Amino acid sequence: MMELKPLNSVPSMKPPPGHNLFPTLNPPEKTLTFHKFLVLFLTFIAYAAFHASRKPPSIVKSVLGPEIKAHNGTDSTIVATGWAPFEGASGPHRLGELDLAFLLAYSIGMYFAGHIGDNIDLRIFLTVGMLGSGVLVIAFGLGYFLDVHWLSFFLIVQILCGLFQSIGWPCVVAVMGNWFGKAKRGLIMGVWNSNTSVGNIIGSLVASSVLSFGWGWSFVLPGLFILVVAALVYMFLVVSPDHIGLELTSKEIEMNVEGVALVGSETGEVEEEGVVEPEMEGAGAIGFLQAWRLPGVAPFAFCLFFSKLVAYTFLYWLPFYLRQTVVAGVQLSHKNAGILSTVFDIGGVIGGVLAGVTSDIIEARGVTSIVFLLLSIPSLLFYRIYGSVSMFTNIALMLISGALVNGPYSLITTAVSADLGTQSLIKGNSRALATVSAIIDGTGSVGAALGPLLAGYISTRGWNSVFVMLVLSIFIASLFLIPIVKNEIKGKLNEGKWLWISAFKR
Repeated sequence: MMELKPLNSVPSMKPPPGHNLFPTLNPPEKTLTFHKFLVLFLTFIAYAAFHASRKPPSIVKSVLGPEIKAHNGTDSTIVATGWAPFEGASGPHRLGELDLAFLLAYSIGMYFAGHIGDNIDLRIFLTVGMLGSGVLVIAFGLGYFLDVHWLSFFLIVQILCGLFQSIGWPCVVAVMGNWFGKAKRGLIMGVWNSNTSVGNIIGSLVASSVLSFGWGWSFVLPGLFILVVAALVYMFLVVSPDHIGLELTSKEIEMNVEGVALVGSETGEVEEEGVVEPEMEGAGAIGFLQAWRLPGVAPFAFCLFFSKLVAYTFLYWLPFYLRQTVVAGVQLSHKNAGILSTVFDIGGVIGGVLAGVTSDIIEARGVTSIVFLLLSIPSLLFYRIYGSVSMFTNIALMLISGALVNGPYSLITTAVSADLGTQSLIKGNSRALATVSAIIDGTGSVGAALGPLLAGYISTRGWNSVFVMLVLSIFIASLFLIPIVKNEIKGKLNEGKWLWISAFKR
């Protein structure tokens, strides 16, 4: 056994308060395996709570915006106004701008949050992000109870909420990177990253179930949920094993720093790395520009820009789209549209796990991602064309689309980010993990901000135009992965694997 050096230099190495309150949680009463599962659970439920609190805006869109009557799945007519200032023909534009305010603040905050997270106690930082998010989500809902109709109020709340929400992802990914090595990282991260889809499902179901009591409740309940989870995180989350005197095996330490030479190497050959050298123990956090120059970071970041644009367009506009679309000759209610939209997130859970398992088996994150992306193009086209035929086809095609769209998005934001943040070229400086994660997801979040905004404007011209935008975005995302895929294939051939490719070429 070898001592694991702390991956984050924090002011205090003390256990969280919950471990003092319940001493039996500390070693030797509880093993390393127990604490790994506890970290998995706490980070999972924490980020699920973040996503649950993001879902209400998409659920209440059909109530805030104008009531639109669909005719034969194509033409539509405004039959009633919504909640000022989102009523009338310009309502979808204002709602799109509201999404932009949140997601732009989120993407900007992500870059700073990652660097800050590399330098302070991640447990405290994550708790602050959750508390701020909860308070601001509730504040948005209070607009209903206080009869607020000022666009500036909703924009300011969304901007502040986006900043606090940006704290979540770099923190949870960095904590996971501290506890789990590279072995089966795709599988572990694929299962773990279902937290986003699980959070979306929880948020959709909760927000939809109370929508009939007033749209404000759709915000208040998810806001209270994230506040409760914040208390659990503050009390019990252990950032790194050595914070409670635990050690990882030397094999696990090697796995945590061996990296992904296949992603960045010109030859594709795997570079061997040993355990963390003593001189790296006090290494400072990697610089922002230095992290951008790491092999593989920029291509995956720009790929995520376009793939997250698609995922977040569905996240924020799918219930609204379902409300306007006639399915089997029936126009869905606000509540049923919100509940039906969870099928896309259920597909996301399946796709995230499937992409993670596949990437572990073939040992190629880029190849896995590009295959999922290319397959998602026909699935989206089929969903648009045949989704209104019957409820069965709508659900089936939505499930498939959710799996294929969210598969690469899940893989890139988890396993790929963790791989790139601990690769061998950093010489074991795993404190780059939060910064790399923030760069990749932050860049993706810029696309996430752009997608819903464009959908708000383009949807007034017809949903066919929106789906064209989504297909083009996925195609562009796949183009950024071509150099990565070439290096991965070349590396496998040099290792004597995937020889069927050489035979195919001949």
